[in-house]
Amino acid sequence: MHKFRTLGGLFDLEGLEELISENEMKMAEPGFWDDQEQAQKIISENNDLKAKYDNFHQLSSAVEELEVLFELAQETPDDADVLAELEQSYTTTAKQLEAYQLTLLLNEPYDKDNAILEIHPGAGGTESQDWGSMLLRMYTRWAEQHNFKVTTEDYQPGDEAGIKSVTLTISGHNAYGYLRGEKGVHRLVRISPFDSAGRRHTSFASVNVMPELDDDVEVELRPEDIKMEVFRASGAGGQHINKTSSAVRLIHIPTGIVVSSQAQRSQFQNRATAEKMLRSKLYQIELEEQEKKRAEIQGEQLDIGWGSQIRSYVFHPYSMVKDHRTNFETGNTQAVMDGELDGFINAYLQWKLQKANPS
Repeated sequence: MHKFRTLGGLFDLEGLEELISENEMKMAEPGFWDDQEQAQKIISENNDLKAKYDNFHQLSSAVEELEVLFELAQETPDDADVLAELEQSYTTTAKQLEAYQLTLLLNEPYDKDNAILEIHPGAGGTESQDWGSMLLRMYTRWAEQHNFKVTTEDYQPGDEAGIKSVTLTISGHNAYGYLRGEKGVHRLVRISPFDSAGRRHTSFASVNVMPELDDDVEVELRPEDIKMEVFRASGAGGQHINKTSSAVRLIHIPTGIVVSSQAQRSQFQNRATAEKMLRSKLYQIELEEQEKKRAEIQGEQLDIGWGSQIRSYVFHPYSMVKDHRTNFETGNTQAVMDGELDGFINAYLQWKLQKANPS
């Protein structure tokens, strides 16, 4: 109960009511729809604020009902039905509370946006490519459990098994906020199914996560800086999605960044998607440079590069998944590989909050 009592302090309810009221006044003004894009933004923002406000009050009611059940259980300790209802109500409310706390921690500028997630297996051929496909399944399962839409923008199958690389767009409210902590190197230790001698292998894969930027964020893409290549799209298992060269690969000459899109039907659509991914990558580089400069000024050591190993997944000689930043761990490796990542996500967001507010 105490955990819930402190929840109101994480944000200002009165301030939230004021923001909702201000937006509703704007929406009632004549000429509100003159700028349709801006109008849609205000409506979307207000819907988010109202959902946060309503969820708090729903949780508050659920906790009050839980307290009534608890008192009833104390008065009738031998009533098995009351005890069973209390246990079920407590479990449900605790899950709702954890999910709500997660949303309160998502307060960075692009947290609410869709996420672009890339998986790139490290050196090691079939071993690491298989590990890449396991991560692909893990993130897909996680997204499905949260009712997010997953679009495979680019898929390069492995030579024998797994993937050489994959790019996903995960669409839904707060997708980037949840997934931003997944960026880094993921390490797997297991007995290899591809090794006839049954030896233990260590594999690595890099995960990159970027927000899908809307058109308001200005990132300059000069036509002379971009080289475009076209190729035939191929899906999982290497089958052709179509027989024409509709897939697009863009090479950003100044940085060497390469992005590909093959999910859309036409070359024009794939180019538009690839440009969106390129803008996100270039903006990410700009933000990381700013963060490095800030860290240098403050005398901090900062590791935001691709080489930072963030999590280990050990299947043998014991079962454990451990995050090296937060020290959050679990022995239920199968559940993690089936998409149960919220414990890691929650721990990361709490860790980031503590780093930002060390007092």
